Amino acid sequence: MGYQSGIFQSVETMQQFVNRFGMIGALIFVLIQIVQVVFPIIPGGISCLAGVLLFGAIPGFFYNYIGICVGSCIAFGIARSLGRPVLYKMFSEKMIEKYLTWTEQKGRFLKLFALAIFLPVAPDDFLCYLAGTTNMTWKQFVAVIFLGKPFSIALYSLGLTTLFQVIFHLA
Repeated sequence: MGYQSGIFQSVETMQQFVNRFGMIGALIFVLIQIVQVVFPIIPGGISCLAGVLLFGAIPGFFYNYIGICVGSCIAFGIARSLGRPVLYKMFSEKMIEKYLTWTEQKGRFLKLFALAIFLPVAPDDFLCYLAGTTNMTWKQFVAVIFLGKPFSIALYSLGLTTLFQVIFHLA
């Protein structure tokens, strides 16, 4: 339907389609960002790029930031409530084992988690769930997410937008 109606023909047609919905479009996008963190099916980088392309650099950044931070807190809360079994239901054992060692030394996880959230290179969604299974406090978690996410979202947004422009201007 979207392809046949021309919505996906260009960034401009997608922007026009989303802009017809006003703030409801932005709210739907924020909800999508929340869901993509809680149920990590879509790579976060793709949805970050979509936010910037659809809404512009500044509004897109804020919509990404709000959705990702809220989704991260929900993921932490789910893991805090359900414990480690939720990790094994949602993620591969290989990934769990790779990062489980981060939690074995006292005080080490908080530092590594903060670094991973600050830099856009780690599986943030998984790490939010893993954090919920540690002794990290809500206050520590929220501080890391709300202070670390702006930098990584900005890097993702800028980097992927630049890459997107280079790829499609060369074609």
